[in-house]
Amino acid sequence: QVQLVESGGGLAQAGGSLALSCSDPAGVFSRADMAWFRQAPGEARELIASIENNGHTAYAESVKGRFTISRDITKNLVYLQMNDLKPEDTAVYFCNGLLVRTEWGQGTQVTVSS
Repeated sequence: QVQLVESGGGLAQAGGSLALSCSDPAGVFSRADMAWFRQAPGEARELIASIENNGHTAYAESVKGRFTISRDITKNLVYLQMNDLKPEDTAVYFCNGLLVRTEWGQGTQVTVSS
């Protein structure tokens, strides 16, 4: 099955920034609506940002105004710029199709210290 590869996570202080990338090596999702999800310890995975093929974006209230999703279709990459990070943003971050999903990848850990 197609697997997407997330990268760019790490440790950040509250108020800091991190930039995540999602690679689609096979280009299977190059024209699909894409999304970023996150899963905090003991919590369900949640949708936090999406980008449609036409460029329209949407965000969960918890990240609106702080996170920005974008994509480079020519490189089969989807990005998530995260600014003004908060400790509650600590989670494993995943990318996947918004409507049509593939097997979940490993995700990338984001840890925000206060």
